[in-house]
Amino acid sequence: MEQWIIENEYVRTLAFYSVSILALVVFLAIFETVTSYRNWEEIKKGNIAVAMATSGKIFGVANIFRHSIQHSDSLLMMLLWGAIGFALLLISYFIFEFLTPSFKVDEEIRRDNRAVGLISMIISVGLSYVIGAGIITR
Repeated sequence: MEQWIIENEYVRTLAFYSVSILALVVFLAIFETVTSYRNWEEIKKGNIAVAMATSGKIFGVANIFRHSIQHSDSLLMMLLWGAIGFALLLISYFIFEFLTPSFKVDEEIRRDNRAVGLISMIISVGLSYVIGAGIITR
């Protein structure tokens, strides 16, 4: 009976989905702590730059989990690859900040600089494809 539950495609899909949503919430909370602004408060105020940057992070994490689900044979491996991918996205965020010494990315996004918000979104989305392509299991 237990083997049937694990192999049941509906239960498996629900399990991957549930773990991915939970991880996304945790990862967004971590992103919230590293930025100097409060994502959801700024979005509520209509800050488009924050919405774009946050959307990029959401898409990036979801895309990494898509690849980790495709290449993992267990929930634990999927979560491990997702966490590694998230860590790489987080590092990318700090690299973006480092590579723009003429301005502070967080400050510009908080001020609704949509150009910076768009670049932040594209970095998260683009690098999630690169990270996802590197996820393999043997």
